Amino acid sequence: MVREQIERIAEAFAEGLRRVVGRKLHGCYIYGAAAFPDDLPTGDFPPPGGELDGYYLLLSDARRRRPPQSQMWNNARDQSWALHCAHIRAGRFIALHGPNPRTIYPHPTRPAIRRALAGELRYVEDHLHHVPHYCILQLCRLVYSQESGDVVVSKARASEWARGEFAEWRWLIELARNAYAGLTSPEDADRMRSEVTAFLQVARVRIDHVRHRPLRPAGEGGRLEQSGS
Repeated sequence: MVREQIERIAEAFAEGLRRVVGRKLHGCYIYGAAAFPDDLPTGDFPPPGGELDGYYLLLSDARRRRPPQSQMWNNARDQSWALHCAHIRAGRFIALHGPNPRTIYPHPTRPAIRRALAGELRYVEDHLHHVPHYCILQLCRLVYSQESGDVVVSKARASEWARGEFAEWRWLIELARNAYAGLTSPEDADRMRSEVTAFLQVARVRIDHVRHRPLRPAGEGGRLEQSGS
């Protein structure tokens, strides 16, 4: 979906919320791929009429560091809250309604970011063959974040970096990027499913090599400053 379409859908969504919630609506914000200036199409938004992936939070919960509970979606908790807070505090958001979200979202702690990254890896492990293109690019992002300390990065940017870091897997990363652009065939999808487990093992070696290093204090935006070589 092109960025202009995303902006139109987002504005219409926010207007609908204002009509339904009224003065009780404090803020409405977008973060994720749509907030990055990438050329790779975003999969964060569904086609018109589809279900939007989002959290409806109480303002009091949004101000806490503890993963907040959604007021919908079976009361699910946002276990990647620390990463989302890092994106917001780094300015990677689109404000549709309300004040600057950096006045609401808390600064994430190092342990919380570590737990969130570990949770993202578990999610990938559980969904390898269901959404292999997502898992491949997410693994690129997880390796990049663990090695650079920068958790405010899109899958598009991290996969560009990974094409050079994983030369023997460049073809697989390209397939995953093409899948986001809608340019893959059923045969391509089968190839990704057949190889994503092997790519996971390669990525885990890189992640395990750095994630137990001692950390210096986390910087603004959730950057993990690592010590050692």
